[in-house]
Amino acid sequence: MNVEFMTLGCKTNQYETNAMEQNFKNHGYHVISKDSEAIEIPDIYVVNTCSVTNVAERKSRQMLRRVKELNSEAIVVACGCYAQVGKSELEKMDEVDLILGINEKNNIVEIVERYMNEHQKIEEVSDVMHEKTFQDFGTTTYTELTRAVVKVQDGCDRFCSYCIIPYARGMVRSREPQSILKEIETIAKNGIKEIVLTGIHIASYGKDFKGDVVLKYRKDYGYTEDFKPFDPKDDIHTGGFRLIELLEQIDKIEGVERVRIGSVEPKLINEEFMNRLSKLNKICHHFHLSLQSGCDETLARMNRRYNTVEFARVCELLREAFDDVMLTTDIIVGFPGETDDEFNKTYEFLKKIKFYKMHIFKYSPRRGTKSEVMPNQVDGTIKEERSKKLIELSNKNEFEYNSKYFNKEVSVLFEEKDGEYYKGHTANYLNIKAKSNENLENAVKKVKIINIDNNEVIGKIV
Repeated sequence: MNVEFMTLGCKTNQYETNAMEQNFKNHGYHVISKDSEAIEIPDIYVVNTCSVTNVAERKSRQMLRRVKELNSEAIVVACGCYAQVGKSELEKMDEVDLILGINEKNNIVEIVERYMNEHQKIEEVSDVMHEKTFQDFGTTTYTELTRAVVKVQDGCDRFCSYCIIPYARGMVRSREPQSILKEIETIAKNGIKEIVLTGIHIASYGKDFKGDVVLKYRKDYGYTEDFKPFDPKDDIHTGGFRLIELLEQIDKIEGVERVRIGSVEPKLINEEFMNRLSKLNKICHHFHLSLQSGCDETLARMNRRYNTVEFARVCELLREAFDDVMLTTDIIVGFPGETDDEFNKTYEFLKKIKFYKMHIFKYSPRRGTKSEVMPNQVDGTIKEERSKKLIELSNKNEFEYNSKYFNKEVSVLFEEKDGEYYKGHTANYLNIKAKSNENLENAVKKVKIINIDNNEVIGKIV
């Protein structure tokens, strides 16, 4: 039987899609490749949904309806975050045959086969809020061009006032380090040079490891010195086997040349973390720090648990450790109650920090969150104006940063061919393209920057 997957949302969702694809293949199913030119009619559609915004939920529903239109006889499976929090809405859709939550992805093949035998709509969505165990897919090599994405944790306990994800994904559950390291060792043997660590809130990795488990992991990986839990107020840094210990072990794996950390909360980064991180050889000097606002009053309403002074110190620590570090971020404009004065504070703070690139989002109320019912919702026209102003600042910062590399040589991991150019990234995530007569995919080459055209960085192989 033929199975086709559609995925919305983040890298974690894509990783889990890949794991489900492998599960179907292991049971003798044919998974239709997105690159296939042959006409293949799916018997089963699996839509891995997203719930981060109302728009993402609408797109999930549209995709579920569209696939049923393509083949009315096919089995349509809705799984993932929207299936977890929007089960009651999906139950009303005649197009959907199975609704599976986050924890049911591991058993998707068995559930689909049960449906085929029973021919009755199945809804299996467990209570993730009380789930304490990481659902491990085993060795799942999801490659994004020439880099492999590895999921290290699930869940989030931050409860930002605009976010539904803790309800969709549950509380923090960390993957056992031996499972992570085994997967990365397999990836390295396959010749993939760059690893990206992903999760829902990777700064919390290891937070749920307690007591004897912590002692065992520390003994297993040679941490003989005594450890003391951090200040309880610094609630990401609890326990004794955290993200920094995991990174230190990954750094030892032969064949891996680069390790990139996905989006992280600023509270992860302190003096002790940076002292240890700066000693690792494979860490990419690119950090995506989730800021959201440069105004303390707005951050407080967002329940972001840090202020601008603390955030600025994090940026300072990173720049002290790595002189070529590239910092990117996410910013929400038009959050409820954001006045002109508050936005101006954000703008001035962003001018001071000088991120390489900023991803700007206009606030959109998300059903089921605290911010949806907050007073003083901001007019859409004002959101648009603020968004444009920050995008202009981001483009200016990017051009100035890129210009510093003119005539300099950098090391580039090339990923794909685009017309007459090959495209790739430096370790600090500078996107570079260069011409070559040889196949450069998954090759690391020295490149001299010869031109910067409209924020496109063009190099020459040296």
